[in-house]
Amino acid sequence: MRPIPSRLSYLCLHLFAFCYYAQVTNQSPPNFTQHVSEQSEVTDRVSRRLIRIYQLYSRTSGKHVQVLPNKKINAMADDGDVHAKLVVETDTFGSRVRIKGAETGFYICMNKKGKLIGKKNGQGRDCIFTEIVLENNYTALRNARYESWYMAFTRRGRPRKGSRTRQHQREVHFMKRLPKGQQPVHSSHHRPFDFIHYPFSQRTKRTRYSSER
Repeated sequence: MRPIPSRLSYLCLHLFAFCYYAQVTNQSPPNFTQHVSEQSEVTDRVSRRLIRIYQLYSRTSGKHVQVLPNKKINAMADDGDVHAKLVVETDTFGSRVRIKGAETGFYICMNKKGKLIGKKNGQGRDCIFTEIVLENNYTALRNARYESWYMAFTRRGRPRKGSRTRQHQREVHFMKRLPKGQQPVHSSHHRPFDFIHYPFSQRTKRTRYSSER
């Protein structure tokens, strides 16, 4: 005959189960917001590499940001100017990007004095900007290395030092625009949605008829 477990064994088993349940329930749920924030600061070269092409329209100068062959950067370009065409590469799965001139290949970077400069190699954090969509629908570009400094231009289109910039200033507000002559992707290039039509049941028909009356 099998030995009958003692009462003490049952009590120990219940106590162990209770302790395990208490330990599991006391664990705090994962903080998804914190996870996204941490991952947005880590360069990701595998999972999501997105490249966009657009122009940056400056709210203050009324012109477009351009990267010149002499590595200078300003916001004096007209719509469609060859030097205003920018290639924007994502650095993470979030909103951090690297921006370079399509014509010159120089990346827009920021040095320790807050001045915008062009660099051939844009791998440093000083060449990474975080896209921030503002309440007025304009976009601000905050530098990843100097986190309180933004890309900014004066009314004449001259670069403004990052140390003198704030998010609420008009000088840091930009609008993304397609290069002149480039049309958005036509809807015919996308596969249309497949709609599934279900036959009305007798009950559905009665309900519909009653609502129409």
